[in-house]
Amino acid sequence: MDHPQTPRVLQPHLSSFQHRIVRVLGKVVQLRGENAVVDAGGQIDVILNRDAHLAVGHAVELIGKVDGNLAIKVQAATDFGTGVDFNVANAVVEATHRHKEIFYDE
Repeated sequence: MDHPQTPRVLQPHLSSFQHRIVRVLGKVVQLRGENAVVDAGGQIDVILNRDAHLAVGHAVELIGKVDGNLAIKVQAATDFGTGVDFNVANAVVEATHRHKEIFYDE
């Protein structure tokens, strides 16, 4: 079975991935009902599904579709707690874009 590609992105990459499914690791900075703001190299507006249980200050990995306003409509969310080194995580993302032919199709 072919699994959909979920390129890892940061906020500055979103405009290149409109209407595509992406993967983001970031820190939850705000929760407002069915919306959240996640910091991943910049602030990203997130539209939550009812299965997403986020906590402010926690790291979260989101898989979702980038909409026309560069918000991410969440399909899956995983809470990674508070022990994530975002410098390492962001370096991994940057490496995947430098060597994108290994990680995803344009």
